[in-house]
Amino acid sequence: MDIYEKMNELYDKRRKVELGGGDNRIQKQREKGKLTARERIATLLDENTFVELYPFIAQRHEGVYVDNGEGVVTGYGKINERLVFLFAQDFTVYGGALGEMHARKITQMMDLAMKNRAPIIGLNDSGGARIQEGVLSLDGYGHVFYRNAIYSGVIPQISVIMGPCAGGAVYSPAITDFVIMVEETSQMFITGPKVIEAVTNETISANELGGAKIHSSKSGNAHFSCKTEEEALQKVRQLLCYLPQNNEEMPPSIQSKKKEDVLYDLPESVPIDPMLTYDIKKVIKQVVDDDSFLEIHELFAKNAVIGFARLKGQSIGIVANQPKVKAGSLDIDSSDKIARFIRFCNCFHIPLITFEDVTGFFPGVNEEHGGIIRHGAKILYAYSEATIPKVTVILRKAYGGAYVALNSKAIGADIVLAWPNAEIAVMGPHGAVNVLYSKEIIHSSNPEEVRKKKIEEYRTKYTNPYIAAANGMVDDIIDPRETRVKLIQCMEMLKEKTDQRPNRKHGNIPL
Repeated sequence: MDIYEKMNELYDKRRKVELGGGDNRIQKQREKGKLTARERIATLLDENTFVELYPFIAQRHEGVYVDNGEGVVTGYGKINERLVFLFAQDFTVYGGALGEMHARKITQMMDLAMKNRAPIIGLNDSGGARIQEGVLSLDGYGHVFYRNAIYSGVIPQISVIMGPCAGGAVYSPAITDFVIMVEETSQMFITGPKVIEAVTNETISANELGGAKIHSSKSGNAHFSCKTEEEALQKVRQLLCYLPQNNEEMPPSIQSKKKEDVLYDLPESVPIDPMLTYDIKKVIKQVVDDDSFLEIHELFAKNAVIGFARLKGQSIGIVANQPKVKAGSLDIDSSDKIARFIRFCNCFHIPLITFEDVTGFFPGVNEEHGGIIRHGAKILYAYSEATIPKVTVILRKAYGGAYVALNSKAIGADIVLAWPNAEIAVMGPHGAVNVLYSKEIIHSSNPEEVRKKKIEEYRTKYTNPYIAAANGMVDDIIDPRETRVKLIQCMEMLKEKTDQRPNRKHGNIPL
């Protein structure tokens, strides 16, 4: 056999690998409205940048190697001209089930990503562990999970769920930084509908149990829910625009087109009456660069809003209360949502701006028994340990422990700004007056008149922002129309910020 015959043999083997499970299984994949693993990679990456790794790693079956790609495609390429590493599970080969060599392909790719300090993207479409391989498949999962955890906070990790993701397979995405799901075609669950029915007699469909809608709105396991696979892959590209390659780099900046000398009409967006609601997203979009706000966890814990944006081209993180949902109060789910986002931003040098309009922590027996103390403490902990630039704008009200938790000066805010109508106090005027002057009000000849008078007195004496400013807890009281300009000034001032913490192995966040 001469060299040309050897070359032909190489190309034949490569074509077999690229064909995966064969034409019939590829057709079935497409009939479900799903792309193949290689089509997904081509859609995700910049054109003609994919380089495949380990295509000839193969499963051993009864002592014979089966050379059809091992159910996963691994490699590297570019997104927006920046290096990324990725794997795409191939459902046409063994249902994308993970076995020993399948895991080895993924972990070798992950190790190479770590050496090159570049993001990892996982395109998940798998029936779970390869049962016939027994403990070897479980051990393979363990090696993947270990790297997810050890590389966390060093390089960004993004998971896209593009089909079933069951059993142990769900824990790798759960450890990664962001999870994106596709509506109707993707699911995540520990135990599937059939097992649940057998054990608990509960009947439920796969989508009702672990579909994109459930995980993006109820469980909070998914950060984004997309209608199509193409939309999900585009979301990955969009998300990476805000992130650095690793924890030793700064996030990328771009040229801002928004005018800095315009006084944006923010007072019209926020009613001065603290009892009235409004949409905080309108405020955020007026302050940040045009069309730059990317909301995360949009459907989960809607009383808080988090996401990435740009301010004069600089990548920033946003945390905000949403007054139109639960009056913007903090509950268990919103506390988890906020705390994890703060910690991600801190990992990757993304400055944080907090827009505060909070009544307090949400009251109720369910919240108390569900552990609101522990969950709320996560916000306090996350802000306190974060060393990135941290700026707070108090738009309207900041009451009680929630005021302290949401990046107050006491827990490490670099700058706290307040609008002139802001109210900062232990509790709101209405509640405080009912506690402090209840007897006086009840025994008066005109209770309502006395209550109104006491509320105004309390508001004037205790809640106005000048009292907090006089005590150094607010750095400046600003014209709301200048919010964007003031925040740009803060970010420019804090650009070279350094903040040392005591040397330790790690803290013990109240999980």
